[in-house]
Amino acid sequence: MASPSPPDAPVVALVLGAAAWEGGRASPTLERRARHAARLLLEDHVTHIVGCGGIGRFPPSEASLICRICRAAGIAETTLHAEDRSTNTLENIAFALPILQEIGTDRVCIVTDGYHLPRAHLIARRMGLRCQPAPPPPPGPLTARKIKALLREAVAYLWYLLRAPSAPP
Repeated sequence: MASPSPPDAPVVALVLGAAAWEGGRASPTLERRARHAARLLLEDHVTHIVGCGGIGRFPPSEASLICRICRAAGIAETTLHAEDRSTNTLENIAFALPILQEIGTDRVCIVTDGYHLPRAHLIARRMGLRCQPAPPPPPGPLTARKIKALLREAVAYLWYLLRAPSAPP
């Protein structure tokens, strides 16, 4: 963002992507994130939702699924925006910047799982965003799969902290 937006600028839910499954279905993670963003808007914590994520292994784009889930939850089309080109966290945030600029804000609630938030927050701050965490409720007890994700994120966070650029090439 070129310059900070005013203190009363809108706050936008920036929903980071997760997998789309075969048959055009959202993964449980993507579904949980999108529903949480819809709640944030319905409870007036945010004024817009930007869904992030391109097409992964299966179509459609993660961003289009986020918007579809939000529309089904009663969110108006005029408050939904899709960043549908990105393939990773850095791109999610970088490719959302023009949308945020169009909305007129640098204030975001980052909607992603708690284990992913530190790295996403670091990237967003480096790109000039004022951000606050907005994780959805965790999906049940700690499992081996979740521990693996936490360890992966710890390594990724350190890499981003020490080496990552502030925007994709």
